[in-house]
Amino acid sequence: MTYLLPEFPDLTPAQRRQIQADYAADSLPPELSCHLADVYGLDITGEYGGRRIKNPFGKASGQLSLAAGQVRADAEAGLGFVVLKTVIAEDESGEQAMADWAFKESRMQLEPIAGKTVGRLGWTVTWKGRGWHDTFEAYRQLYTDSLAIGNQHGMVVASSVKYHLPGPGETVWREGEYAYTTARLLEVWRESGVGGPMVLEKDFSPTLAGDSRSRQQAIILEWMSTVPRLIRAAAGTEGVTLGLKVMNAMFDDSFQLDLLKAAVAARPDFLIYANRLFDPGKEFEGKVGVAYGGPDLSHRNLRMLTLLGEAVSRGEVTGGVPPISGTGDVCSGKMAAEYALRGASSVQMHTLFQLPDIFFGLRSGSKSQKALHYLLFDPATGLIPWMLHVKARTGVNAWLNLSEAAGLPELGA
Repeated sequence: MTYLLPEFPDLTPAQRRQIQADYAADSLPPELSCHLADVYGLDITGEYGGRRIKNPFGKASGQLSLAAGQVRADAEAGLGFVVLKTVIAEDESGEQAMADWAFKESRMQLEPIAGKTVGRLGWTVTWKGRGWHDTFEAYRQLYTDSLAIGNQHGMVVASSVKYHLPGPGETVWREGEYAYTTARLLEVWRESGVGGPMVLEKDFSPTLAGDSRSRQQAIILEWMSTVPRLIRAAAGTEGVTLGLKVMNAMFDDSFQLDLLKAAVAARPDFLIYANRLFDPGKEFEGKVGVAYGGPDLSHRNLRMLTLLGEAVSRGEVTGGVPPISGTGDVCSGKMAAEYALRGASSVQMHTLFQLPDIFFGLRSGSKSQKALHYLLFDPATGLIPWMLHVKARTGVNAWLNLSEAAGLPELGA
């Protein structure tokens, strides 16, 4: 079974009227957390990178988080967190083993996509660029500015890094990249005054699925066990709150589950699950092989998280699963709840923030404000109607406790 929630939320007439009123409003309630607690009896506090966040919604690393102005708009809208564009690690001399991933995007193309494994339409964004294309010093300045914005608005800001990953025939890890890049980012974090360990995502890009590095399963499993050790060694006593952004490898579910188990066994502080799918035959602007999202992505991600939960129940995974930030086709509050039911403490999105304005209920404000309003209050797919559905049937009224309702027959799927 792919989805745990039924087609429509079970609400009282009074609840429907209140949700309609909030959806028809010109803006989000000024004291959102208090409004949701007082009016609906709900707590949407989330967790990301070991920190409590005011709501579970964040912007994933990408083309929409590479400028301070974008980060400020997200903070002012009220997002829980933002992950900056992925920077390509370098050593002290400026050499980058993964330099092929450091070039500017040409353009982004939003298009509808039909699921092949699930009968539903969705959206995907295609672009030719990969990681941060400017200098490392420019990235450090973005990081400095973004942390200041996050501090001002109570929003967590994380960096994202693609470090060297050895491919077939390589036996040496370029540890100089890990040491230099991590240390220089830690300098920015320390000077920001945020406090505590630096929050960092290690990006295993979906484009690696089309790279020779991904063609041998043993190599991928070695990445999972080695990368956390190298990053933690580079961080030293200052420490880092490390998240592994796991990719969807181009193998079957059996290997993908092994990959998840390996990621858990490496003991990161949290997981980001999971990066986009990869189509080796699709062409975009002269490049053959592109990553894509949409219904098939969430279908696979939810299935794999379910399989991971079953493996935990069978005792195949010891030590517990770290907190999960769910990503992939999160274009509604209902989909966010599906991830939460499988253990996600937050969700992060990219495609949603590129949908046409007509898609949203708010007619004014930034795209981030419109997206957050839609995620919460859309009468059919918003998080609030679906949390009320869960609350009425199971008694669970907090986002961070939604996974407790996953196995209850009262859920109604």
